[in-house]
Amino acid sequence: MDDALDVLVKRIQGLSSRDDDIPHLHKLLREAEGKGLLCQSSSRLAFLLEQLDPSQHSLGYLYILEAYTSTPSSNDQARGRLPTVAGFIDSCVAEQIRLVPDKFISVCRAFKDGILSLKTPIRGVGPLRTAIRKLQSSSGRVTSLHSDFVMLCLLAKCYKTGYSILEENIFETDQPRDLYLYCYYGGMICIGQKCYGKAIELLSNVITAPSSTMSAISIEARKKYILVSLILNGQLLKCLPKHENSITIRRVKSLCQHYLDLAEVYSTGEIFELESFVETNRQKFESENNLGLVRQVISSLYKRNIQRLTQTYLTLSLQDIANRVSTTPREAEMHVLQMIQDGEIFASINQKDGMVNFHEDPEQYKSCNIIEHIDSSIQRIMALSKKLNDVDEFISCDTAYLAKVELDRRHQFDFDDYDQPFFM
Repeated sequence: MDDALDVLVKRIQGLSSRDDDIPHLHKLLREAEGKGLLCQSSSRLAFLLEQLDPSQHSLGYLYILEAYTSTPSSNDQARGRLPTVAGFIDSCVAEQIRLVPDKFISVCRAFKDGILSLKTPIRGVGPLRTAIRKLQSSSGRVTSLHSDFVMLCLLAKCYKTGYSILEENIFETDQPRDLYLYCYYGGMICIGQKCYGKAIELLSNVITAPSSTMSAISIEARKKYILVSLILNGQLLKCLPKHENSITIRRVKSLCQHYLDLAEVYSTGEIFELESFVETNRQKFESENNLGLVRQVISSLYKRNIQRLTQTYLTLSLQDIANRVSTTPREAEMHVLQMIQDGEIFASINQKDGMVNFHEDPEQYKSCNIIEHIDSSIQRIMALSKKLNDVDEFISCDTAYLAKVELDRRHQFDFDDYDQPFFM
């Protein structure tokens, strides 16, 4: 057995230098795995890895590393493997690891589990981001590691790092479940960044995704979707998938009823009623880890009520604003200042007499920034259009699709044949 392993290592070293030899090496590694050569020699795997360079022998190193990380180990042993995996992710050759993506994903997830067991998620953010780039065949593809990466960013509170990958357009995915988790965790990252528009987009992807059963991910996404809709739009935007039947809809409503009731109370615009409702249902929201977001909903109602005043009045005192939105003058001033800073209203405060002057939007929409924003939107739409055309052309030429269409056509009745009388 030891001789066979030594021969395998030498073959890995000899066949990894030329691209033309990689397919032959891949075949040898599959044969060795099929014979159980690596699994039966778990005690020697660490020694074998020391004889290989992950930057030169990536494919062979990955086979051995996957077997090494799959063997049972103590907590100390698992911790000791983390630097080895991180070093491999950083230096491996992308073209070689893409030949066996399942093994690379398995190694990365073992690394993620080890990081989580140490309760240091920030240590996994950088390596997993590198792993995604090496696994991706294109920037628009969501891999099975995307959801793990975004989850680590969420746990480590690295919202900016997680958001950077969420800005990329999505065209393809490996597994539907990975996409659901990616969009759900991504929505939470966007909430942390207060990018509510992007959060709604991602959460709606989870809600409207075709599925034969109602998942826990979908239910949690709906709850957060309701809250973010209230914060961003002041009302609940309808986002129900067309394929849902009445039984599923009733079950969803029962599981999300206190969130739907919250939206109903919010629509009245009454702060006291909203705060009273939240206090009554505080335990429910807290148990579902949504109390912080619910508090942002309350804050958004204060702001929305102030925004309504700008549509009616040119000047108001802080005392008048406080009376109309049911708060104190000091809190009213803080809300107004924050809204001015965030660009939600255009106003100025005269500190001498406590008067607030509301202004028109100064943006003329002809600056360089606006032009660049419009141009980037056009470029994005053009890229999406091209991608859709390519997919349409691919499907139109796919033999399996054409065969299914032909089969369906044969099973359909042509009712026009019965328009003529049976007897002539």
